[in-house]
Amino acid sequence: MKKFLITSTILSIVFFACQKNAVTGKRSLSLIPESEMISMSTTEYAQFLAQHPPLPDNDDRVQLVRRCGTKIQKAVEQFYTDKKATKDLAGFSWAFNVIDENTVNAWCMPGGKVVVYTGLLPVTLDEQSLAVVMGHEISHAIARHGNQRMSEGLLVQFGGAALSVALSQKPAITQQIFNQAYGVTTGLGTLKYSRSHETEADEMGLIFAAMAGYDPQVAITFWERMSKSGGQKPPEILSTHPSDQTRINDLKAFMPKAMKYYKPS
Repeated sequence: MKKFLITSTILSIVFFACQKNAVTGKRSLSLIPESEMISMSTTEYAQFLAQHPPLPDNDDRVQLVRRCGTKIQKAVEQFYTDKKATKDLAGFSWAFNVIDENTVNAWCMPGGKVVVYTGLLPVTLDEQSLAVVMGHEISHAIARHGNQRMSEGLLVQFGGAALSVALSQKPAITQQIFNQAYGVTTGLGTLKYSRSHETEADEMGLIFAAMAGYDPQVAITFWERMSKSGGQKPPEILSTHPSDQTRINDLKAFMPKAMKYYKPS
């Protein structure tokens, strides 16, 4: 009987803690208030930048990333305004920084905290392809994929306790869960999203890039090019979701929807 009650309680927590994605309509587990996730990510982002000083504002690569990122930011905000879902972006304080490191990667934490590594830019080649990557990474944050991963970790460790309770009772374990969710221990950009997360971010990213004035069809040629780079070991950005034919087929399936939003700038 006790086991049944515990199971029922957990199921109730999961049911009421599901977050609906305004873009795809899918629901995902979200036990942690996004305000708490944003607070934690703001701290971690500042610490990361302190340890990895970003390029100066006047660097051409920084200006490229910020121009592209700002366009996607505005597209995201417009989309959520149109959907009357601006509450999903509450607390966002966008930041776009570039780290001079030969790593083919980029990431976005809750609240719109973005980092692009210079190693990515020779692979993207142009602003259109950069928009594909940034739209994808920003979509992970918008869809609260990290929140879902951390919620699952808290559910396993604490039966769905609030983040504040978990931090006060088991701060080390809670911090470890956060680190695992956002790859803090190995460089923030190495979060192992599930295949379903990656596919959802692909769909959302296409729409946001299209709304920002970038041709979403570039995504197909870009990911085909990415799949051929790196030899036997794929670039970090592909390590959790190889750019195989399944992904290309998914992108093609999403394309008609994305093209409805495309307005060349």
